[in-house]
Amino acid sequence: MPPASRTNCSNAMIGERTLLKGVVAIACLVPILTGLDGVLRGAAMMRLAAVPADLDSHYRYLSGIFLVLGLAFASTIPAIERQGPRFRLLGAMVVVGGLARLLSWAMVGEPGVPHRLGLVMELVVVPLLMLWQARIARRAGNRDRTGR
Repeated sequence: MPPASRTNCSNAMIGERTLLKGVVAIACLVPILTGLDGVLRGAAMMRLAAVPADLDSHYRYLSGIFLVLGLAFASTIPAIERQGPRFRLLGAMVVVGGLARLLSWAMVGEPGVPHRLGLVMELVVVPLLMLWQARIARRAGNRDRTGR
């Protein structure tokens, strides 16, 4: 491959990796901000008339996990092309959570709009990000092996 073509491929790869990093950074804001809100306000953020202590405790606990999940995804950003195993594990956690949310919809009933949007994030956006990260990782690995 001529040197100019190699440079164009490298620039395209860098541009795509940078775009993935930006999209992941924006997506991380959802669990970070929502998790922090849940930790600070507990189940009261659901605007229920009365919040039992056990429900609030569990809600804050899960919100803390959600917050750390967002921070863990954010930790993959600097070298995202080398974070495949971590990215897949975190993504699997989100997808399983989405499947649990889908089960709730089937068993209990349709959730509100924010939870339906969460379902889209969990079962559509995150799997697509996982595929995109794998593509970037594969291309980075191929470039390293071929010297391009």
